[in-house]
Amino acid sequence: MKRNALVFVVLVAAILGMLAAGKYLDRTRKHGPLKMVGNVKGVQAPDFDLATLDGRRVKLSDFRGKAVLLNFWATWCPPCKIEMPWFVDLQNQYGKDGLVVLGVAMDDTEPPKIAEFAHEMGVNYQVLLGTDQVSDDYGNVQYLPTTFYVDRNGIIVDKAPGLFSREEIENDVKKILASGQDPGAAQTSRASVVKASTPTTKDAQ
Repeated sequence: MKRNALVFVVLVAAILGMLAAGKYLDRTRKHGPLKMVGNVKGVQAPDFDLATLDGRRVKLSDFRGKAVLLNFWATWCPPCKIEMPWFVDLQNQYGKDGLVVLGVAMDDTEPPKIAEFAHEMGVNYQVLLGTDQVSDDYGNVQYLPTTFYVDRNGIIVDKAPGLFSREEIENDVKKILASGQDPGAAQTSRASVVKASTPTTKDAQ
């Protein structure tokens, strides 16, 4: 009798374990195969549709023509707190040149708490609410912070997992600001400058 009871308990435990494993696999694989695995430089950045802290929807493709610093972070992440003031400064300094900083919050907490934290940190850039889908699309983001530098054509120029120096971050920002520009537009711009600086016959007189 005792042996039968023991066998019953073992069977129940095994079934429960299988159910739990099934739920975990379903949660982690429900979005299909991971993207962005391996060297991602030169790869088109996956588009996304994420909510802002005030409930609006934002897509990465909304910023085509801009240079995007895409930072995955969380309120509980100490290195994230170090680099966030740098992002604030960089947004102030290079926003006029076309830089857009996007912070994707990967917290399991309520948006008002994330908003309060962002306010305390003086964040001046858009904070988006991360999802399992966007994490999967960007290669299963497990290490925070992780930053992707995306040029004006939506191409990833670099990926930086972990905390880097402010100088290194700014150098990557300069790269995405300079890359992805339309050569024809740049040539037209240079021609306009030359034309404007060349005196006409009337000016010469």
